[in-house]
Amino acid sequence: MRVVIAEDAVLLRAGVQRLLADESIETVAAVGSGDELLPAVEQHRPDLAIVDVRMPPTFTDEGLRAALRAREVVPNLPVLVLSQYVEETYAVELLSAGAGGVGYLLKERVADVTDFLDAVRRVAAGGTAIDPEVISQLMARGRKNPLDALTAREGEVLELMAQGLSNSAIAKRLVVSHGAIEKHIGNIFTKLGLENTAEEHRRVRAVLTYLGR
Repeated sequence: MRVVIAEDAVLLRAGVQRLLADESIETVAAVGSGDELLPAVEQHRPDLAIVDVRMPPTFTDEGLRAALRAREVVPNLPVLVLSQYVEETYAVELLSAGAGGVGYLLKERVADVTDFLDAVRRVAAGGTAIDPEVISQLMARGRKNPLDALTAREGEVLELMAQGLSNSAIAKRLVVSHGAIEKHIGNIFTKLGLENTAEEHRRVRAVLTYLGR
């Protein structure tokens, strides 16, 4: 796997690069600003971009805006965003765009190396990895919920899907059978009007619908 990192904090950038190297994941470029991310992505065409939200010069949302532009340069480029905060406007735009390969983790999660590396691999493979706190804040924005057709249990299943849990992990979390989870997910696909295409693609689209709407 080949990765581009955009993070202005030198120590964190070096730390992430070291974690990846220990797992034989190559960092092909490590930059300190959103403006530097774009040429790095265009040059290296990486398997994943790991991007900080707040970078020079204004330290507001440069990273998210750069990530969105990067996905225009390399369509459907997998992007894993790291942030201390949930930047709602651009977060929704990023999480709603494309067919998948998106993640949004709060930086405190990087301290859990296993979870972080799992998120890296999942997003690079086209899946999602969304911090539960990000989900909570985005869903508390007060907009009309388009997922009213889902039952409470189906909503729980979809939220855990958004966190990146597998069917088996969801079944264990909710203390139900694997078959019950498969049935719930089938119902979710049907109620969201997702076509009978590849399972992983429908799963990602369901999660993006949940987050983006």
